[in-house]
Amino acid sequence: MLVPDATRSRLVSAAGEVARFLLVGGLGLVVDVGLFNLLRFDLGLGDGQGVLVDKPVTAKILSVVAATVVTYAGNRTWTWRHRQRTGVLREYALFVLLNAIAMAIAVLPLAVSHYVLDLTSPLADNISANVVGLALGTAFRFFAYRRWVFKEPATGPVTVTDAPPRPSGSGPEPTVNA
Repeated sequence: MLVPDATRSRLVSAAGEVARFLLVGGLGLVVDVGLFNLLRFDLGLGDGQGVLVDKPVTAKILSVVAATVVTYAGNRTWTWRHRQRTGVLREYALFVLLNAIAMAIAVLPLAVSHYVLDLTSPLADNISANVVGLALGTAFRFFAYRRWVFKEPATGPVTVTDAPPRPSGSGPEPTVNA
């Protein structure tokens, strides 16, 4: 089966975006999971308990915030560097808003597991937060960032709209196509 060149080009471009997004996300994952576990469990640096040992949701929120800063920088400068820049404040505000939604998606399995199902071991917290929640949040982030934060460049014909009015009877209006 032959794939048209335009379709192949879009697929290759999308595959590259997915790969870069996942690599940047991998770095964010290291920040997120590392900080989450450091805040919760101290990782052998003292008495075995982190500063937020009894606050798994607070630890997760803080680790996600740190990872958000890292992943915004990576996605803006690498994953979607070829996409239209619509202003750092606009992009970052949308990025943070969408990350808050994704964080709620990611924290929900942790909250249910820890507080509803009473599965409170480090393994249970990590599986619910960093496997189930992470997978759901990552899928949401990819499509949301691609759609709303790092927008495709505008394409199509460009029409001159700020030209001075032409006197009546001087012929047809010119249109400029780029």
